[in-house]
Amino acid sequence: MTAQTCPRQHQRTTMEIASLEPSLYTVKAVFILDNDGNRLLSKYYDKKLYPSMKEQKNFEKNVFNKTHKADNEIAFVEGMTIVYKCSIDLFFYVAGSAQENELMLMAVLNCLFESLGQILRKNVERRCLLDNMDGVFLVVDEIIDGGVILESDPQQVIQKVNYRLDGSEQAYGFDLFDYIVGNIDGQTDRSQCA
Repeated sequence: MTAQTCPRQHQRTTMEIASLEPSLYTVKAVFILDNDGNRLLSKYYDKKLYPSMKEQKNFEKNVFNKTHKADNEIAFVEGMTIVYKCSIDLFFYVAGSAQENELMLMAVLNCLFESLGQILRKNVERRCLLDNMDGVFLVVDEIIDGGVILESDPQQVIQKVNYRLDGSEQAYGFDLFDYIVGNIDGQTDRSQCA
C-alpha cells in the first residue's frame, strides 16, 4: 500500500516523524536536591509536563528514589531521560524527553556542575549552595533559557555571571524602572526604589 491508497497510514507516519524532529527545546527540567531528596533549586521549562508544584515534587521524589543509590549517570524515569551527578550532599539533575540526546544533556549537566564548582570555589555542598543562590540561579539562566541550551562552556558561563555579579551590567528591573520614569541615562537614585 502506498501513502495515496491509505491516507491514515500516511498521516500517522507524518505525525510520528514530526514528533521526532529535532528541536532547540532540549532541556525539560533542571533541579538540585539534597541528600534527603529535598528540593533546593528547580526550573521546569515545559509547563505542560508537570504543571503543579505537587506534580513536580512527586516527579523529583520518584527520580531521587531511583537514582540516589545507583552508580550510574543516566536514568529513564516516567518517559524522561535523566542525567545526574552527585557531590557530597547534593544531587544535580537535568531532564529531557525520551528521544533526547544524552550527550547534550550531559554537556549541560557538566557545565552546570563545573560552573558551580568555580563559583563556590570547589566547595559544592548544600550550605555553600544555599549561601550563594543568586549566583546559582544566574549560572542556570546563562546555561539554559526556556529549555534551549545557550552555553555549555563553563568558562564562558563564569565570565558572564561574574560580569553580572560585579554590577557591570545594569539589572533588567532597573532598566525598566528608568524607562518608566523617563530617565534615559539610567542615573536614577536607586535608594528610593526600596
